[in-house]
Amino acid sequence: MATLDETISDAPPKRASVRGGAYVLSQMLKLFCSVRLGVGLLTALGLACLIGMLVMQQNVDGFDRYFAELTPSQRLVYGYLGFFDIYHAWYFNAILAILSLNIILASIDRFPKTWLHASKPNLTVPVRWLRDQKATASVRLPNDPEEIADQISAAMRDAGWKKPVVTEKNGKTFVFAESGLWNRFSYLAVHVSLLTIFLGGFLTAQLGSTGQMPLAPGESSDLTQDRVVELDRVSEITKQLPFEVTAIDIQQKLIRGDGPITVGNTIDWLTYFQIKDETGVHDAFVQMNRPFDFRGYRFFQASFVPVGRARNITVRLTPEAGGPIQDVVIPRDGAVTLPDGTMVRFSEFRGNFSIGREDPNEDTSAYPNPGAVLQVFQPGQTPVTAYAFGPKLAAMPVAKKPVAGYSYQLIDFEKVSDRHVLAVQRDPGANVVYVGFLMLFLTLVGVFFFSHQRVWAAIEQDSDGASVVLAGNTSRNQSAFDDKFERFVKSLKKSDAGGNDE
Repeated sequence: MATLDETISDAPPKRASVRGGAYVLSQMLKLFCSVRLGVGLLTALGLACLIGMLVMQQNVDGFDRYFAELTPSQRLVYGYLGFFDIYHAWYFNAILAILSLNIILASIDRFPKTWLHASKPNLTVPVRWLRDQKATASVRLPNDPEEIADQISAAMRDAGWKKPVVTEKNGKTFVFAESGLWNRFSYLAVHVSLLTIFLGGFLTAQLGSTGQMPLAPGESSDLTQDRVVELDRVSEITKQLPFEVTAIDIQQKLIRGDGPITVGNTIDWLTYFQIKDETGVHDAFVQMNRPFDFRGYRFFQASFVPVGRARNITVRLTPEAGGPIQDVVIPRDGAVTLPDGTMVRFSEFRGNFSIGREDPNEDTSAYPNPGAVLQVFQPGQTPVTAYAFGPKLAAMPVAKKPVAGYSYQLIDFEKVSDRHVLAVQRDPGANVVYVGFLMLFLTLVGVFFFSHQRVWAAIEQDSDGASVVLAGNTSRNQSAFDDKFERFVKSLKKSDAGGNDE
């Protein structure tokens, strides 16, 4: 509005001079209440978040490769400035703390003025001020001021302005009405929403934890590994969970079944596991876009180990003495029993088979020479080891050699990685942040789609009837208010067929 309070209020009393410590305290409070400081802190917070986006954080998968590609000077500078874990840096928390203090003090400083503006509206205003408003009009009505006031009050209510108040001053009758008064206090809701978001972020930063847990089927663990960057050095720390996790099964859905188990050829990773705590055993399941929440901890897919394994294999068994050929499907760590009582167990699978020990660091995601190790059990005999190879190794003597009366050939297999790496995150502030953002969204909708509107009518009687000056203002959405005010003025003119415009 056009600073009505400054125009018609008494001159403010002269401020008493303040000296010494009281003056310093007053200036500090003034600084911490200032909008400029708030904007500056928000800018600093945004820059810190931008750095967190541009510099890979230490808890993100692939950080090891990113860190290795940096120059020694970059590692030293980024580590010294805390860029690898900026959301836990002391200066990030300091910005949040000072910004929160600024929001609280600014709310306290502004509230009395807003409350006075809302609780004691100016019911009578100078006519010259009404004529200076952007939305203003003048009409003549033939009735006496009391009837005109009732007529205007009814029109104001019809237009949506609530509780018209009729007041007399200096021989003039004034009608005042308003709507959306709550909008004047919407800044408080915005501030509360921001503080709620900051509180959630602080809880996560101080009480939250992140870590990774590699799991292969059958393995159990209650430990997670996390990285800590100290200047140009990365170290691993181990954290213990208040429960035990056991992997039951892992699965990988590929785009091309004949392709490698790489990220680019994978649609989804699925991990089935169980969680054991003092309350019992709980079944859990995680896939790429479906995390699992348990006791404040969230499990989601982080990465995988690029070592080629098989979730199940299809093996062709050819009897040495002749007879029908059998194709059997054996799940990982599973077994099948043949009609003659022979049991074949799936013992091991390698993506690049070679005689001897397997290199655990070899990337076999492309399955250059797949092969399976089997254990064959016959009634009353000692178990023996057999091998089933794919077409590339089918000509090897060991592949053709019968074992326990059968020769074995690997026909097909379901590809899967050696193990999945689950990210385990404890985020106590997540729900608080969600509530804060919901509050902020609803508040901003209320702020920008609604407004505080006030209208006045000054009625002055003369010999021919009464002269009425109408005016109003709004906190925002001026064009919509102008249309509404124009309809209000037209409704008054239509109610008086003999009325003339000034």
